[in-house]
Order: sequence, then structure tokens, then C-alpha cells
Amino acid sequence: MKTKRTLQTLWMAVGIAVALLATFTSFAQTTQTVRGRVLDEVSQSPLIGVNVMLMGTEKITGSASDVNGYFRIENVPLGRQSFKISYIGYEEQFIPNVIVTAGKEVILNITLTESVRQLNDLVIVADSREDKTATVNDLAVVSARSFNVDDTKRYAGALGDPSRMAANFAGVVGGDDSRNDIVVRGNSPSGMLWQLEGLNIPNPNHFGSLTSTGGPVSMLNNNNLDKSDFITSAFPSQYGNATAGVFDIRLRDGNNQQHEYVGQIGFNGFEVGAEGPLSKKNNGSFIANYRYSTLGIFQSLGIEFGTGSNTPLYQDLNFKVSLPTKGNGKWTLFGLGGISAIDLLGSEADLSTNTDLYGSENQDTYPRYKTGIAGLSYEKNINSRTFLKLTGGVSYTYEEFTGDSLVRNMEDEVIAKYNRYEAEFTTRKYSVVGSVRTKFNSKNSMTSGFYMDHTDFDLFNRDIYANLARDSVRIDVHDNTTLYQAYTTWKHRFNTKFLMNLGVHAQYYSLNEQLALEPRLGFQYLISGNHSLSLGFGLHNQIQSIYTSFVQTKLPTEEVVLTNTQLDFTQSQHSVLTYDWNINEHFRLKAEAYYQQLRNVPVEQMSSTFSALNTGASFIPSDTDSLVSKGMGKNYGMELTLERFFHKGYYFLMTGSLFDSRYEGSDGIERNTAYNTQYVFNALGGKEWRVGKKKNYLVLNLKLTTIGGKYLTPINVEASQALGRTIYDEANAFSEKQDPYFRMDVKLSYRKEYSKSTLEFALDLQNVTNNQNIFSQSYNPRTNTVVTQYQQGFFPVPFVRFTF
Repeated sequence: MKTKRTLQTLWMAVGIAVALLATFTSFAQTTQTVRGRVLDEVSQSPLIGVNVMLMGTEKITGSASDVNGYFRIENVPLGRQSFKISYIGYEEQFIPNVIVTAGKEVILNITLTESVRQLNDLVIVADSREDKTATVNDLAVVSARSFNVDDTKRYAGALGDPSRMAANFAGVVGGDDSRNDIVVRGNSPSGMLWQLEGLNIPNPNHFGSLTSTGGPVSMLNNNNLDKSDFITSAFPSQYGNATAGVFDIRLRDGNNQQHEYVGQIGFNGFEVGAEGPLSKKNNGSFIANYRYSTLGIFQSLGIEFGTGSNTPLYQDLNFKVSLPTKGNGKWTLFGLGGISAIDLLGSEADLSTNTDLYGSENQDTYPRYKTGIAGLSYEKNINSRTFLKLTGGVSYTYEEFTGDSLVRNMEDEVIAKYNRYEAEFTTRKYSVVGSVRTKFNSKNSMTSGFYMDHTDFDLFNRDIYANLARDSVRIDVHDNTTLYQAYTTWKHRFNTKFLMNLGVHAQYYSLNEQLALEPRLGFQYLISGNHSLSLGFGLHNQIQSIYTSFVQTKLPTEEVVLTNTQLDFTQSQHSVLTYDWNINEHFRLKAEAYYQQLRNVPVEQMSSTFSALNTGASFIPSDTDSLVSKGMGKNYGMELTLERFFHKGYYFLMTGSLFDSRYEGSDGIERNTAYNTQYVFNALGGKEWRVGKKKNYLVLNLKLTTIGGKYLTPINVEASQALGRTIYDEANAFSEKQDPYFRMDVKLSYRKEYSKSTLEFALDLQNVTNNQNIFSQSYNPRTNTVVTQYQQGFFPVPFVRFTF
């Protein structure tokens, strides 16, 4: 019933928006402008005279780059187009399936790789590959994939979220419908690193807690995204303080020649965006997008949509301002910010049907979140072979939690409330980042840089026992720490077939004066024109969260001590072997085998099953004290990806992973980790049809996911009944395997072209089979039973987008 009311209200809003937009649209446009810039891959110097040709047309259409590397192609037909880029002395590049619409110019930022061998000014490129998933970071040769804004929009169930999109890639497990945490090859989500324009940033999600890297809704707006990288193992030396994976997010520049606008309505929010030139006197540009939660707007209008008082309220802003300078330099100001809040009122819950994944029927909780990230960078070509970039940044996070316990009578009516807990976490991080890339010749280049992240923090958390007139303070600290990192990588291309990346990363942590040196190594060998082997190895270290480090405990003498401040870095050793077969220009097969060894994992001093490897996917931090860095873990497995890139109106992507994820606590017993689902399989596909004579499009996208059941810790029913709360049987931690996760999503969309504008409709049907996937189990003291919470059932998500 809730879903029906929500859908009716959403469609009402969509219908009103479509009616208003239709009054501004008429006459069809059949062509658009495609333009951009071509740079050297390493030095980022502009390349003059590069030929950029439109493929698949009877008439030869193209352009050559000017003295600053810019090119412009006018009258490009609407639809999907492909481009070939060629230049003497550089490897040829092919860019397929560029979506050209009437409402927005297409801007392509292209980098070319200098050819290793040349003869009489003619490029000799033996066995080159047209890898459509080539990463932005050319040093990532294993376990890496790029993505762009079209990928986040295309996949069914992704909802424009980079994290939910990445869950379709091999080795990645989602499986939690309420959050977008990324589980990479059995690792905790807390092992992920998020970067934005080169800055190390905090959790970029609404309702995203200090000790996690995910949340229910992403603050990253996919309309601002440029081509970005997602890396799952043995990452290059420029990435540090992570053991699981890397999201390297890039924001695109705004259109510097004309103003463009976007308005969209979906379940995630009402959104408006604008981009355009700063002035006619320079090539500067801006882009900004603002979003406010859809359900929050409905609530302010007094519209009932079926979630009662549990309405998520959030808003966010993404922006980037770019200003080129003389001498091929550029200033960039960028950032994002978000505010989120929700009241989870167990006092207003329907006890007969309450299945809330977040709250509890026995509590009223009031979480509040704020996040802000801003950076200013300057980049410049020192000469034709050296590129320098400096960035300064600041980030801010704030979390506040208060909660009341509820007292009910025999009729389950709330008759009293008393304060149960309160917490407030504030962090302020100041960052300086520098990098320099030098190309010595076509075979050798060097990439080096540093990070300095200084963090001030105020953390307070306590449990309150009103009936005993006392409290228990978990953490109460005001302090600061600094993490210093430096790296360098030498890239050597022996010939057109064989390359090597040799690097080292170092990091020093001021809290406990720890230093780590990490070797990184990558090889790639092109067996033939369409077969390659790659090998990656890396040692990776990660500091413990500041919350874990400053958890306090009280001795019998009432003395408060900090037992976790001297914890070592958690260390991870990655080894990866990759086979890549580009079957033809439209099909790709990729297989990877990996082994990961984890050491120095925080576990309890006394014998127990606890391990930090099982934390990181919750709104609530772990308060475990008296930890030592003596735990271990391992992840190993095999992955397979079969992909048909979009061609002749359809595409598909199939990924499969078989893996095992194990850990040892201080009791010395090897167990399954909380993320050991052992297998995951994804099948995605889509078909696009042209409709009518005006090049409008009808699109169908499908997604099927099945994941092995999670291992849960059984509940000790007798102990739970005696204490009136959930007590787990820790001696048998993660021993009960649940049923497999299964979900099928269907996305229908229609794109209509008008004169200088584009209107898109979509309906994302999530979990169309309404399969009941287990979320968690807990003890309910009201009913005196163990209850199972299930994940999201069938849920339709409408969407409309207008660009002009």
C-alpha cells in the first residue's frame, strides 16, 4: 500500500513536470556539435594537428586540433556516434558509442600515447588494442576499469549512483538494498579509498557514518561526473591508505562556449543544474547541480506518500569552476556538500507490519549528518614533457545521534520515553596534494607526488542508563593527527608489446609515529593483437579509524585509558594475474585470479571471535577496546567478465566471481568473514530502438543478480530472553549461511529530441519478482521471538530528465 501511494504521488509530479516542459519544446533538431581537446597522455601537453574523424558516415566529417589542442566538429547526426583519433608519432585511438543529443553539446577530452617505434614519420603500432574500458590512470594494468556518466544512467537499478553501478563489476558485491557499500573481493567496505579530483575525501554519501564508506544515497551527482576509475586490487603507487579498492572520481568541466541547463525528477530528488562560460574573454567555465530529496518536498507540501514520519530529508550541491591561464595553465575550484536527516520513530511504527531496515520499534532515533568538501588546484605544463599539479583542500563532516528508549504497556501503547544514547562526531581535514609527471622519451616516464592530510576531530559518544542514573562514555576526545604520503612510479615500455610499472609508496602517521614502505609492481604483455597477460603485485597499508583509535575504557579504579592508540597499520598484500582477450572490436573476455593476505588486523587481547575485518558496513561504530594488531585474514578467488560493447542497438555484460574470504580472531580459529558470500553473478543487457522519423529512442535495460547467502552469527535465544535484548552466540560466529540473494531489475526509458533540447523518461522497476532477501536477524523483546528483517521488495522508481 505504501509503494502504491508513493508511486502515485511520484507519477503526479512527473506528469506535471512533463506538461510544463512540453510547452517549451517544438521542432526537431537532427545534428549537434562535438568538440574537445587532445593532450599527451603523460605530459598533458596540447597536441597540434591531431585528426579527429567521425566514423560511419558517407561524407568525410572531421576536424584537426589547433595550437592549443582544441577541435570542433559541427553537424554531427544525433544518436550514437564513433570517432577515430590519429596523429603522427602517436598510437591511434577509437572512441565508440558517444551519445549525441539535441539538448547538449558533446565535449571529448582525449589523451594519446606516444608510439614506442617510428619509421620515416609513419607510426608503427603493432598489436594495439582498442580497449573501451581503458582507465584514466594509465598506470593501472590489473583489476581496474573506467566508467562514465552514461554507465551510471544505463544500468538497471543503479539509480545514477557510481557505487551501485560498480556492484555489477566482477569481484564486487552489493547485496544490501538499503546502502551502497562496496564489498571488494571479500574485504570490508572500510578498506575503500575515495578520491575526488586527486583529494582523499571522507564518505561522500548521505547518512554516511564516520567509520564507513557507504550510505543509502550518494552525494555525487552523475551529471557532474567525467570519466573515472574503479580499482579493486594491486593499485598503482599514487593510491595509499587503503586495503580493498579505490574510487578515483573526476568531475567534468562545464561547457565553455554556451550555457546549458538540466532539470530532472526522480525518486532520489528534484534536481536542477547549469553550466556555461564564465565570460567571453577566456575559456573559463562553470558547472553546478543542486538536488533536494523528493520525499522531503512532498512532505513540505503536506502530501502523504506512505513512509509516515520516517521521511529522509537531504540536499546536496556539486560544482566545478575552471579558469585557464596563459602558458597552458589552469585554476580549478571544485567541491560537493550535503545535509541529511531523518527521524526514525518506533513510537509511530505499525507493529504488525514494521520491517524498517534502519530503525527499531523500541526506540525513537534522530540522526543528523553534514558533509562538505572543497578544493582548489593549479596545473601547468612546465615544458612540453613535464606536467605539474598542486591542490589544496578542506573537508568537514558532522554527525549527531540521539535516541530515546520506549516503554509500552500491555496494549503496546507508548507510555514513557527516556534518553538512551547521544553522540556527536566532528572532523575537519586540511589537505595538500602535489604531483608531477615527466616523459623522458617514448619509452620512459616518471610519475611522483605527495599527500598531506591533517585532521582535527571532536568525538563524543555515550550510552545513558536512566533507570540506574548513570552513563557509559564510549569516546570523548578532541585531538588531531596527520598522515603524510609520498610515491613515485617509473613506467618503462620495452617495446610495443611489453611494459612495466615499478613504484613505491610511503606513508607516515603522526598519531603513533608509524612508517610504512610499500613496493608496487605491474607488468603487461600483449601476446598478439587481441590477447594480453598482466601481472600486478602490491603491498598496501591502512591506518585505523580515528574512532577505533580513541575508544576509551574505564578501569576498576575509575581511571579512563585509551587502549587502541598504538595499533599498527592493517597490512594487505595483493597478487593478481589477468588475461584479457578482445575477441573483436565489440566483444571482450577478461579473467582474473587473485590472492590477498591480510596482517596486523585489530583483534581483542583476550581470546574472542572479534576482528575489524567484519566491521565497516553499518551506521553504528564499533566500541571494542583493548585491541591488538595480531589478527589475520585472506581472500582469494577467480573472476570472469564477458562483455559486448554497445553495437547495432544492444549490449550485454556478464560477470561472475568465485571466492573465499576468511579471518582469524584472537582465538586462533579460522572463520568465514561477514562478507564471505562465496559467489556472485551479474547479467545485464540492453536494447535500443529508434522510434519515428525524428530519431527518438525507446530503451530496455535488464539486470539479474544472484549472490551466495551471507554467513550470520546465530542468536543465543535463552540469553536474549533473559536480558531482553539480542545476544549472539559468538562462539559460533558467522557459521549460519543464509539463503542466496536474488534480484531482477527492469528499466524502461524513452528519449525524445526537440530543437536544442532533449526530454527523457524512465521507469526503473526494482526487484520485479518481489523476492524476499534476508537482511538481518534480531531478538524482539516485545514478542519474545527471533525476527528476520527482509530487504527491499518490488519498488518502481519513475524518472524524467530535461536538458536544454
